[in-house]
Amino acid sequence: MKRIIVVGLMMASISAFAQKIDASKVPASALATFNKNFPNSKDVKWEIEHGNYEANFKQNGQKTSALIDDKGGLLETETDIAVTSLPSGVAEYVAKNYKGEKIKEAAKLKMANGDTNFEAEVKSMDLIFDVNGKFIKSVKD
Repeated sequence: MKRIIVVGLMMASISAFAQKIDASKVPASALATFNKNFPNSKDVKWEIEHGNYEANFKQNGQKTSALIDDKGGLLETETDIAVTSLPSGVAEYVAKNYKGEKIKEAAKLKMANGDTNFEAEVKSMDLIFDVNGKFIKSVKD
């Protein structure tokens, strides 16, 4: 009985992570949204993440990802940026709340509602900030 529970928990945890899929498995509505918004993209790789479709690709030489729902709604676009391009409040927040830790990666997020946010990866966490560097939330990476 314990073995069944352990195997069940392992299966559930694996399904929570992003799963790589072939573009042929992406709904036509999601593909249409992607092709309309990112016509010059290169090296596109698809994943399913929390029931949505994530395209990872290069656009204008920058590593980018787009999160699209199954109806074709563009939920978020994430573009890698230099850590030094983050708003000044981000570094101050990290220094105060994550003493001794460094920002590993940074990204600029364009949200579905038009807002721009910034993401700083620190200690297996994605810290989300507004355009003024004000902390919004943390998300386990």
